[in-house]
Amino acid sequence: MTGRGRSRKAKSPETKGAKSKTRPDEIKQLSLPICPRKDFTEEKQNGVTKEQKPKEREQKKPNHTIEKPSVQSAQKEKTTKHFTEDINKRQETPSDNTKAPVRGAKAKTRAGRAKSREQSGERVTKMKPELPKDMAKDSIEITKISHPDEFDVMLSIPVDRVDIKPFGDDGAFYSVTLKRGNSPLKKFEDNNILSASKMLTEFREEVKKCVKPFTEWRVTNKKKGCPAVTLTTEVQSVTISLDVVLCLRVRSSWPPFTNEGFKIEGWLGTKVKREYKRKPYYLVPKYEGRGTAERDGVLAKDIWRISFSHVEKDILKNHGSEKTCCEKEGERCCRKDCLKLLKHLLSLLKEKNCSFDKFYSYQAKTTLLHACCSRTKDSEWRASSLSQCFQQLLEDFVGHLEKGVLPNFFIPDQNLLSGSDQKKCKSLAHCIKNEVENGFPIFK
Repeated sequence: MTGRGRSRKAKSPETKGAKSKTRPDEIKQLSLPICPRKDFTEEKQNGVTKEQKPKEREQKKPNHTIEKPSVQSAQKEKTTKHFTEDINKRQETPSDNTKAPVRGAKAKTRAGRAKSREQSGERVTKMKPELPKDMAKDSIEITKISHPDEFDVMLSIPVDRVDIKPFGDDGAFYSVTLKRGNSPLKKFEDNNILSASKMLTEFREEVKKCVKPFTEWRVTNKKKGCPAVTLTTEVQSVTISLDVVLCLRVRSSWPPFTNEGFKIEGWLGTKVKREYKRKPYYLVPKYEGRGTAERDGVLAKDIWRISFSHVEKDILKNHGSEKTCCEKEGERCCRKDCLKLLKHLLSLLKEKNCSFDKFYSYQAKTTLLHACCSRTKDSEWRASSLSQCFQQLLEDFVGHLEKGVLPNFFIPDQNLLSGSDQKKCKSLAHCIKNEVENGFPIFK
C-alpha cells in the first residue's frame, strides 16, 4: 500500500496492476464461505476408480464427496449457507452428471453385467457420507467478486543522500533533508526541508500535461492529504480509476521505529527478514490532520509517510512457510483468498453505510499479515479450510475493532485505527458479527 487513507466506493477486493492487483481478465468466480461456527469443517474424499477391461467399457460414478458439518448444538439455529472456493480451479466439486453405463459391442453375459453393476453400486454406496437430517438440504451458493476498476502506479525518485527525522511520536511520518550535493530536488526545499507539498503540486501539473492529449482520461480534483494524482476513464459504462503516486526511494537502514515490528521470523524465517531489511523503503507525500500543523518549524503538509508496499507485495506473493506453497507442485493455501474476501466484505459494508468511510483496505491487509505471523504453518491455511480461515480472520479483525487498536505491521507504535473513533469501530465490528450470524446476507 502507498499509505493512502482516502476512502472510495470500492467495487473490487483486489486488482493487479503495478501493485499486484488482479487484472480483469484474471477474475474468476470466488466462492464466499459462510461459517458462523468456529468448528466448521469441510473435507473431500477422492476415491480411485480401478481401470476396467476394454470389454466392460462401463463408466463408474465419481467418488468425490463432501462431508457436511455436524450439528453442534441442540438449540434452534439457522442452518447457514456455506460457500466453497473455486478460484484458479483449486478445489474440485462433485459432479451430479453421472453417466449411465455404456455397453460395448461385445457385451458380457447378463449375469456378468449385473455383477459389474452391483459391484459399482457397492463402491459408490460406501463413499456416500451419512449426513445429519437437518443438513441434508443445505445449499452451496457461489458469489462472484466484482470486476476490478481501481489501479495504482508508484513513480519513485531515488534519494540516497538524505536525513530523515520523525514527525510525531508514532514513527510513520518524517521530514526529509537533502545532504550536501547538487540534487535536482533542491528547488523543492523550504527552510532546508524537502517540501512534500511543493513536489506533489509540480508532479500533479506534469501529469496533467502528459494526459492532455488523451481526451478519454480526466484528472480528478485534488483531495486533502492524498499522495496520488487520480485519473479516470469510462470503459463500457464502467468508471476506471488510476492512481499515480509520487514517492521517494531511500536506500538506507530502516528507521529505528521498525525494530520492534515486522515479526516474520516464525513465519518466513530470520534469513528472509534480513534480506527484506536490506531493501530500500519508500516515502510518499502524505500527512494526517491539518496541513498547517507545525512541529519544530516543519508543516504537516511538507512531511512524508513511510511505506513498505514493495515488501508487502513480495510477502503476499511468497507467503508460505514452505517454499512450495501455492506453487504448481505444492499444496495451495487460502491466505490471499481470505484477504480478498475481507476486502470485499469491507467495501460492501462501506457502500451500505457511509459512516464507515474512514476504514480502508490496508487495515484488512495488515490484519492478514498479523494473522500469518500468529498462525505460521501452511497447514493452518489449507485451501480446503477457507471457511474456517476466513471466519478466524474476521474474528481477528473484529477483535482489533473492538479494542480500537490495529498496530502497523512494520511500525507497531502506529495505530491504524487512530483516525476512527471508538464508536464507529464498534459499530463496524457489530455489523460484521451480524453478517456472520445471519449467513452473510450482504453477499447475496
